[in-house]
Parts: sequence; structure tokens; C-alpha cells
Amino acid sequence: MVAQPSVSVVEYPVPGEAQGPYGVAVGGDGAVWFTQVHGGRIGRMTSAGQYRSYRLDPASGGPSVITAGPDGALWFTEIHANRISRITLDGDIASFEVPTEAAGPYGIAVGPDGAVWFTEMNTDKIGRITQDGSIDEFPLPDSGTFPAMISAGSDGALWFTLNQANQIGRMSTEGAVTVFPIPTEGSGAVGITSGPDGALWFTELLAGQLGRITTDGDITEFPLPDRDARPHALAFDARGACWFTEWGANRVGRRDAHGQISRYELPTPSSEPHGLAIGVEGHVWVALESGSIARLTTDDS
Repeated sequence: MVAQPSVSVVEYPVPGEAQGPYGVAVGGDGAVWFTQVHGGRIGRMTSAGQYRSYRLDPASGGPSVITAGPDGALWFTEIHANRISRITLDGDIASFEVPTEAAGPYGIAVGPDGAVWFTEMNTDKIGRITQDGSIDEFPLPDSGTFPAMISAGSDGALWFTLNQANQIGRMSTEGAVTVFPIPTEGSGAVGITSGPDGALWFTELLAGQLGRITTDGDITEFPLPDRDARPHALAFDARGACWFTEWGANRVGRRDAHGQISRYELPTPSSEPHGLAIGVEGHVWVALESGSIARLTTDDS
């Protein structure tokens, strides 16, 4: 059995009441940028815990998932305001309305074509926005699928979880769609990311499992030790280990390249870990919706 690293956890409180850190990404400046879903702000945190934030207008937009863009800015979804927005490293914000009303933009990722792609949870569509703000929308084959997170795959396509359809979807950059059923019924898939093995890895929130899908559509599932952990987001570090948040268990999990799983308790009870990203120094950053940003450091970082 391979020895697992020990982990130290530091939590940095986000000032203000009910700010709700949710999505997190690492910017080109090396800082951690995150959405404050309840506070209507975008936050920035350095590795030393120095914080500043930028207010959105309207603040009720519900900033959700955020990603580092191809232009050096951070792009994020505003689920309630029905917008895709962009913030530069200097804090300048631009917003773009999604053409379909009440689309519910949520997941967001940079595509292989250099555009930014996003999911529309309420309208069964995948959106594409260019750096100048032009938006195209591509319908999915079925209704009520609830597309959640999205990621570029190693095959030059976009891959996404269909939370209510119990499927993983694939869309070419031209909009052609293929769907693959998840073996476990009612899995509640949410997070998805491209792994170092060329496959896509995803979380099964309701089934308490991680999943792996090859670009040919073959799916393997990996049950977690705690099936009630409600895994949400995931990311791979430089060593090929998969880190994931356990929203229902107040933990962060790690699955190494050999399949061994470790779990790390968060200091604050009921902290609601959601988004997760790997920092430039190898730290694991986690957005805690209860009001903090956590930094996890391994003893081999």
C-alpha cells in the first residue's frame, strides 16, 4: 500500500455575512479567484490569505462557477442574472446576457477552440461565448436533463454531466451530441474534469461514487468509503491524484493514481465544501459555502 500524504488545513474567513464562496479557480496572477454566490461578489485570495472582492451589479445575480479564460481574465456564470461575465486581473467586469431567458447558466470551461463553453441548466442547452461576447446556443436531444458541470476532453470535444438524465454528454465544437448512460441509476452526477489518463472523471453526488468515462464512452465507477459523502467538484494535481469535495461529509477526498482513497476532515463543522482547484504552488483550494476559503497543503508539496 502506498503511503498517503498528511495534510494541513488553513481556513481563511471571507468578510461579510452570508457571502457563500462557491466556485473557485486559479488566475494567471497565481491568486485564487472565487464566486460569492449569496453575496454577489467575486473574491480574490492570495496564498497568504490576503483578500479583496469586487461587487457585481446586480448583486443578486448568483455568481456560480468560475474558470480561468483563454484571454487571461476569469469567466463565470451568473445563474440568476442569466449572464456570462468576465473579470480581469485588475477587477474590470463585463457581462453578457444569455439569449434564452431564464436559462440558468451554471458550469463553465474553456473549450478546445479557444471559446468559453457553459451549461444552461433550465433549458437543456450548451452555450458558447467568444472573447468579444458573441453567444451561440446548442440544444440537447432531451428535456429535463439539467446539464451541470462541463469540461474540455482530450478528444477535442466538450463533456458534461446531465444531472437529472443520469448521463454523461459529449458535444463536438459544431454542436453534435452523444450521450452515455451512467450504470448506477439516480447517480446525480455533477462535477466533471479531464484526467491525466485522457479520460473524463466525474462525481456522482447521490450515489457516493467517482466515475471515469473514456472518450469512447466506456464508464467505470468507484464507490467511496462513505456513500453518503455527496461528492461535488474534483480536480487533478501534478502527481495525478484526484481531489474532490465531500459536500455531505465536511471533508476533502483524495484518490491517488493507484486507486487508494484518503479523506481529510475540515476544521469547521458543516462548512459545505463545493468548488475545488489546484494552486500554482500545489495547494488544494476549496470554497466553503459557509463563509471561508480553505487551503490544504500536503507534506510532500
